[in-house]
Amino acid sequence: MSVETPRPTAAEMEILAVLWDRGPSTVRQVHDVLGERRATGYTTVLKLLQIMASKGLVVRDESDRSHIYRAVHAQDAMQGELVGDLIDRAFAGSAAQLVMRALSQRPTDPGELAEIRTMLDEMLAARERRRR
Repeated sequence: MSVETPRPTAAEMEILAVLWDRGPSTVRQVHDVLGERRATGYTTVLKLLQIMASKGLVVRDESDRSHIYRAVHAQDAMQGELVGDLIDRAFAGSAAQLVMRALSQRPTDPGELAEIRTMLDEMLAARERRRR
């Protein structure tokens, strides 16, 4: 992903989450999923998808009557870029500060803490193997 990738708004992130979960979708399909969470107008979703297409966040397949929208960037790539930007801007480049702040903001599920511990153990083991 290039440095020029626009930062999605909160509403655009909701739409991207639907596209990442469902895959390529029509405006109606995105609208229906978003409507399960809160009242959202069809034309609002359409307009947001049009804006997102002009920003390069989604592409539109116009080969059928119902246009199909697809996220340009994979979820992990977009999240990685957003987190990297957040680390740089809000935490002076410190991933440790980001993690400590994130974990102190709200209770963390024990399962998530176990996943974090496993990931840290794996990272330390990999670093140790590289040193040998």
